[in-house]
Amino acid sequence: MEYINLHAVLSSVIFSLLGTALLLVSFWIIEKLTPENTWKEISHNKNVALAIVMGAFILGMSIIIGCAIHG
Repeated sequence: MEYINLHAVLSSVIFSLLGTALLLVSFWIIEKLTPENTWKEISHNKNVALAIVMGAFILGMSIIIGCAIHG
């Protein structure tokens, strides 16, 4: 019977929560720096270009945070 390494599971959970928190904080900072409300501009005004830029930003920040956590 295999056993589960609780230290590895706990580390994974903590780092995933930390990465998610960092991603939300970076999105909040970008939201405050831009002159328009990003979500309103994407959802109500159907601004596809802004949606692509914000998607690229989120993917880029996710890669950076993931690489920083991985080491």
